[in-house]
Amino acid sequence: MPPKRLPARTTPPAFDVPAFLKSARVSSRTVRFSTGAVVFAQGAQANSVFFLQEGGVKLSVLSSAGKEAVVAMLGPGDFLGEGCLAGQPSRMGTATAVMRTALLRIPQRDMVRMLHEHPTFSDRFLAHMLTRNIRIEEDLVDQLFNSSEKRLARTLLLLARYGKEDTTPRVLPKLSQETLAEMVGTTRFRVNFFRNQFRKLGLIEYNGGLKVNSSLLSIVLHD
Repeated sequence: MPPKRLPARTTPPAFDVPAFLKSARVSSRTVRFSTGAVVFAQGAQANSVFFLQEGGVKLSVLSSAGKEAVVAMLGPGDFLGEGCLAGQPSRMGTATAVMRTALLRIPQRDMVRMLHEHPTFSDRFLAHMLTRNIRIEEDLVDQLFNSSEKRLARTLLLLARYGKEDTTPRVLPKLSQETLAEMVGTTRFRVNFFRNQFRKLGLIEYNGGLKVNSSLLSIVLHD
């Protein structure tokens, strides 16, 4: 049977990563990107990990046939580029800023040292990785069992960071219908149709941006 609820995302305990890195004398630096800028490209050398401070990043993969798939949307508090810690020599996908974004760039060698020498930091990173794995499993179940309407509702809730204790506004970054369609696994026409339905029901609002109301969860819970 299809899942009846939006799987809860585990929120790691509050932890000030930038302040911790500074106190540990790690040579991280803040890098900023405008909307549409590439943080790192598929196939580029993987030699650093990023911590997302503000904004949003889209992770996508391009097949040999030239077809692109969006595999994740990340927000403040997320790490990205961690594949280098497992010996990944090059980036498996492309990270693109979907809005004005600030990230901390942490060299691979410093990240490895931090994980070995600082249990508190290691615990925070482990919580992130476990949450990411749970999210991947949830996405697979969602694709296999749920309708495109429910998949879109779940995607919008996750993009709005629903359930995250540290975020109260649920206004989404500007995303094209094409990008949403790629994430949901449907067509732009279906995305537009269901978004209009959600708006008419008062589940989402348009006012200088797309605001996601918690009542959108009713679509996911509906049999």
